[in-house]
Amino acid sequence: MKIAIFGSCVSRDTAEFMPEAEVVSYVARHSVTSLESPHGTAGIDLSDLTSAFQKRMVTSDLKGSGIERIVKHADDLDVVLLDLVDERRGFWKFPNGTTMTNSIEVESCGAARAARRNGARLIEFGTDEHFTRWSTGFTTLIKELRAAGLWEKTILLDIEWAGAVDGAQHPQNDGFAKAGRQWRRLQRGSREAGRELSRGRGLGEVWQNLRNLKPTEAEDYADRALSANAEYIRYRSEARSLTASSVFRESRELRIDRNHKWGPQPFHFRDADYRSIGDEILHRIN
Repeated sequence: MKIAIFGSCVSRDTAEFMPEAEVVSYVARHSVTSLESPHGTAGIDLSDLTSAFQKRMVTSDLKGSGIERIVKHADDLDVVLLDLVDERRGFWKFPNGTTMTNSIEVESCGAARAARRNGARLIEFGTDEHFTRWSTGFTTLIKELRAAGLWEKTILLDIEWAGAVDGAQHPQNDGFAKAGRQWRRLQRGSREAGRELSRGRGLGEVWQNLRNLKPTEAEDYADRALSANAEYIRYRSEARSLTASSVFRESRELRIDRNHKWGPQPFHFRDADYRSIGDEILHRIN
């Protein structure tokens, strides 16, 4: 079975758990906004990227060639998988209206800093401006898939972020539960403040540390998943309305794999989660 992906590791990792699956085209680090207004490679220095994969993905984004890389395989493809995770970091909008996805690679190689110096603005995910540009870009993606005869083979992976690691309970996110997490964080901070004062730390320093108290790992995952899942709602709804088929998983059904090969993240799941998603994909295309 031959697969094309326009998305992230959510789709790519799922494909690894699908029997006899071959990913023939993987378009990552590529917001759909770049399909309409790619910045181009002129003036963008990617020399600090040591990975050929990273350079290839960022260059594809700069050229807006992601959909071309998929449709050239149209006659051979069994399924096209879409997911929206790579939209989470937003995109850079240059003064001339062109765009560049704000991928981790773009930040690490200095291209983001250069973009800012050249007058570009970071359009953050979840804002109205981002959603408007994303919406037109996603419509372009769907139109290109239709033109290539791939729309009927396209499946959206509508997968929420997990809020807990494997073995832990899914966090409750009602008002009482969130208030409880904040209260426990305050209590922990108060205990740490008391210990610091007893060691002779100044009140100002202790207060600053209390204000900057970091959440626990569990609190961080729960808060990040809650925020992301809320911000994605209108994107997911729009994408579902335009896509032939979708596979949906709620956050409470998923868990973070602490030993995931790319490290624990709310969008890095257990093997069982990927198998379940993969089985549903196979059911839909058979």
